[in-house]
Amino acid sequence: MGNTPSRSDLSLAGKIAVVTGGGTGIGKAIALEFARAGADVAIAGRRQSVLDDTVAELRDLGRRAIAVTTDVQLKTDVDELASRVAEELGGVDILVNNAANGGSGPSLLDSDESRWDEIIDTNLKSVYLASHAFGPGMLERERGSIINISSIASLRPDGCRIYGIAKVGVNFLTRGLAQDMAPNVRVNCIAPGTVRTDMLTVDIGEEEENWDRLARYVPLKRVADPVDMGTVALFLASDASNYVTGQTLAVDGGLFL
Repeated sequence: MGNTPSRSDLSLAGKIAVVTGGGTGIGKAIALEFARAGADVAIAGRRQSVLDDTVAELRDLGRRAIAVTTDVQLKTDVDELASRVAEELGGVDILVNNAANGGSGPSLLDSDESRWDEIIDTNLKSVYLASHAFGPGMLERERGSIINISSIASLRPDGCRIYGIAKVGVNFLTRGLAQDMAPNVRVNCIAPGTVRTDMLTVDIGEEEENWDRLARYVPLKRVADPVDMGTVALFLASDASNYVTGQTLAVDGGLFL
């Protein structure tokens, strides 16, 4: 029989994690959960001020933490991120591809090439670039976990067309990487539903009644907080999920039902 996971398997003690888009929202929540579980964390994003604030919180938890200003659409930036992390923290055990561009925008035929490139590059190309930068080291060390952040927009063609297409690509890339990197590196995907983040606030506004209205469509009757994604990411990063790979997990309060 195989090993039976226990609560102790949720520990990330001694591990090093990278979270793109780690300054705010879902990425920040994941970074903090990882730090609470014992990991040292590097966060990447384009806004230095929010990265610095989050790094301060991570260090307050007693962990080593660094922030690297990164445009995840650019290979040069992602390669520099990998170099900085290796130099300042060491070999990476966990990669979370969370950086995203909001899903709002015109329909396919009303969009233009620049909008297509912006959404596809931020949401999909970035996952390839970061996995390409950090994956070989995981394979060499024969251990690791990659977690990609998709969306339930990838599961149905409602609303956010280009964003949904990009996230379908993330789901497919997850399955391909899981095959390529087995048996020692696991690759999984989280598909959030409605989450109370700055990105969604831009779409619906800050009024509390708007969030209440969204919650009526969710079987669990609430909009998710970023920490709801953070705890699932912790499970997927930890040894508690040591027999899980190639999966896209909808964490949506039952919304897709």
